[in-house]
Amino acid sequence: MDGLPSISTSVGANRDRIMSLRASAKHRGSRRRAVYAGSLLISLAVFTLLVAAFLPRLYPRSASSLLLTLVLIALAAAIVLHVRFLILARREHRETANALTTTEREFQEIFDSALDSLLIFDDRGTCLETNPAALALLGTPRDGLVGHPISHFQTAPTESGSAERTPFGRKDGQGEMQITRQDGRSIFIEYSTKANYLPHRHFAALRDITARKSAEKQMAENLALAESARAEADALRKTTLTLTQNLSMDYVLDSLLQSLLHLIPCGSAQVLLAETEDRFFLARERRSQQDTRRAHKSPMTWNAMDHPPLIHVLGTRNSLLVRDTAEQEGWPQFKGHSQFHSWLCVPLVASQSVLGLLSLGASETDAFTHEHLRLAKSLAIPAAVAIQNARLYERAEIYGAELEKRLADLAQTQQALQQAEHSRVISEEKFAQVFRSSPIAFSITTVKEGRFIDVNKAFEERCGYSRSELIGGTTLEIGMWDDPDDRLQMLREIREHGNIRNYTTRLRNRSGGVVETIYSAQIIQLDGQQCVLAVTEDLLNHARLQASLARGASLAR
Repeated sequence: MDGLPSISTSVGANRDRIMSLRASAKHRGSRRRAVYAGSLLISLAVFTLLVAAFLPRLYPRSASSLLLTLVLIALAAAIVLHVRFLILARREHRETANALTTTEREFQEIFDSALDSLLIFDDRGTCLETNPAALALLGTPRDGLVGHPISHFQTAPTESGSAERTPFGRKDGQGEMQITRQDGRSIFIEYSTKANYLPHRHFAALRDITARKSAEKQMAENLALAESARAEADALRKTTLTLTQNLSMDYVLDSLLQSLLHLIPCGSAQVLLAETEDRFFLARERRSQQDTRRAHKSPMTWNAMDHPPLIHVLGTRNSLLVRDTAEQEGWPQFKGHSQFHSWLCVPLVASQSVLGLLSLGASETDAFTHEHLRLAKSLAIPAAVAIQNARLYERAEIYGAELEKRLADLAQTQQALQQAEHSRVISEEKFAQVFRSSPIAFSITTVKEGRFIDVNKAFEERCGYSRSELIGGTTLEIGMWDDPDDRLQMLREIREHGNIRNYTTRLRNRSGGVVETIYSAQIIQLDGQQCVLAVTEDLLNHARLQASLARGASLAR
């Protein structure tokens, strides 16, 4: 940029000089016409002298003198004109030489101060002249370039350095190429060539475009990265969507391994799920279609304590990338993975717990990169959530099936209860009918206080109290027991044996009379409380009944 003002000034000066040269050219034309006239005069004078010399008798002597005088005057005039022409020509030559020198010097200044690299070379591609920009571009001193073939700086020079096979040949052209500087560094240049601007002289202008090429390369790399990121994001989005479309564990595991093999090339992909904190089982394994070798038999379960690589992953909850398993400590004991020479493992973590592991193996060393590790870790996040949801779904299905069974059992129980309730109601109705119409005295009292709950008609007639007088009162308040201790003894017997049969006691009626009574009772539940269902019968009537039964039995024999 600093050389541009001087270049502009030089160009302006050259333009003025050209105008002055054009003006001087007009003067030269007039001088040239004067020279032609002088030459003509000299020619006429010479012709006249020849005539005067060879034909003196044809003219009088005075005429010859006059003619000679005129010839001498013409010769003098012609000599003056030629002298003047020579002086003007010398001056013009000097001015022209000065102008050419100035122009050449200014051209050289422009040539040297140009920002682009300029080269002049011959038919063989040998550099004849160059400028400082070219020396700086090629990183070489002047004597390392001038006099040497330009093809030496090509990154891939052609055979024998033939100029016809290089961009610096005998044809006009332009383009881009890679060259190697003197220090060995490769750069990209943009070139433009002009062939035969003079016979057997060619010109080339070079410009360093390594910053632009680097930017284009960086842009291409960024575009590739952006495209890769877009493809990765799209793949992860589709994988996440796929993993959430179905809560079946088999579907989740198959989709996960399919996505893994699509994103990360490997020989085998496995999902290990945790049974306990340190024990895992092989939930699913899928091999790549390109791997046609016989599959090694993998164990169904692993104890992490027996495998140092798994201990490391579980202990740190960090992923592990093994580029060469031969150099991994504890790998020879890693049963089921001995065929792998590269291994990648990512923990599946959800709700602060390790659900399992993603395991990828390849038979080649250095098969996985940190980019593959990053992809696997990105996929492990939705995979862990999907596996956790699948487990919850399985448990929900189990709980749902159990709930359905419980509901069915409950429905059956309710139906049985309804039937039992119906039967109970019927039984209670029958019991009430029997209780009310029986000729045997029945009474129901609470165990705790002996308070009457219900009595039948026969009990009313026997004790002389009406039902309304008895209900709500206790046996002690009414004074029914002749000896209250008999009731306590009766309760102890009932609690110990559940019931009593034909217990003889003394009960009082309303008139105060004491009646020998046969007493039978048992505990029942009525309206949520323990009650005593009692049957009482006069001892005399009981004896008569027994005698009657005995007579009937003897007659029957």
